[in-house]
Amino acid sequence: MSRPRFPPQGGVPASRLQLPAGDWATVVDALVARFPQVDAATWRDRIERGRVLDAQGEPITLETPHRVGAEIGYYREVVDEPVIDAAERILHIDDHLVVADKPHGLPVTPTGAFVTQTLLTRLAATLGNPDLVPLHRIDRGTAGLVLFSADPASRARYQALFRESRIRKTYEALASPLPDLVFPLTRRSRIERGDPFFRMCETDGTPNSETRIDVYERGARLWRYALSPVSGRKHQLRVHMAALGAPILHDPWYPALRDDADAMRPPLQLLARAVAFDDPLDGRPRVFESEFKLSDSLDE
Repeated sequence: MSRPRFPPQGGVPASRLQLPAGDWATVVDALVARFPQVDAATWRDRIERGRVLDAQGEPITLETPHRVGAEIGYYREVVDEPVIDAAERILHIDDHLVVADKPHGLPVTPTGAFVTQTLLTRLAATLGNPDLVPLHRIDRGTAGLVLFSADPASRARYQALFRESRIRKTYEALASPLPDLVFPLTRRSRIERGDPFFRMCETDGTPNSETRIDVYERGARLWRYALSPVSGRKHQLRVHMAALGAPILHDPWYPALRDDADAMRPPLQLLARAVAFDDPLDGRPRVFESEFKLSDSLDE
């Protein structure tokens, strides 16, 4: 059975949810329990405005019965969403693939306080393609390349590039010098969810993350590093650099959470600089490079 399609509303892509097990009589009851931060009145209002759809893409009603495992689509809304002035750049478009260059501070997909101010929502509106799906993610604070599938028919073949590690990603970062280490080097460790919930940490156990690290350029105060993730754990590059003793410049979360982590600050000096792979549809080599740049000065 094909996966249900939920068309964007007002340029906003739908979020998907498989209804969890529970004793709720209706879908709205299940939603209130699943998302306690959204009150019942808000969910009822969204449903009455057609902002929650069933698996057939039809608006549910307040009486739609709860059924475990049923998939629904719903459209997130945020009051007074912050406006992000920084603009993305589109580097490549064809029938199957879109490559975008994301500025610092722009989320890839709707999350938290951001719904319309995301890379996915902007691109779907600009290109008029509701089928866009990001093939991978980078942090909101990271700038650089993000690849999107533009066609559901070829999506699985591009997704396999990431799942099977057949795509080479290179990041650039500015951080303190590590003169006592020999480069290039490989950092392997086990990364698990930390405290608070949005941070990750290294723990004992079998490694589940691997990053290859080299140096592009050495300055008096900062070095410019080349980071090549072999695995794709959340915050992996930030955790690995902090563990080596060179946290990425302006990182508010690693190695320790800063008290002013939510304040205005210079952007995290991490850039998804390049990706390279053999196209799964025709086998030709593909290389894309970001047009964004980190700071030119390593001596300030």
